[in-house]
Amino acid sequence: MFTLFQRDDCHLCDQALIVLAQARVTGLESVFIDDAPELASRYGTRVPVLRDGRGRELDWPFDVATVTAWMANHLA
Repeated sequence: MFTLFQRDDCHLCDQALIVLAQARVTGLESVFIDDAPELASRYGTRVPVLRDGRGRELDWPFDVATVTAWMANHLA
């Protein structure tokens, strides 16, 4: 399971979704931080941020190769 923390009307978040689709990330949940003060405080300008089920996070910018390697470490 992967979670993408993002904001509404965020062009970087839109780009991240394209990269994640190209990397064939499955089990992706999108969480919009705008209406959650605790998440907005934590992630603020860091979005988009990809988090795995273990709580590891990958901050933007990332590309297909970076996501693929990061996911391989997730499975290890």
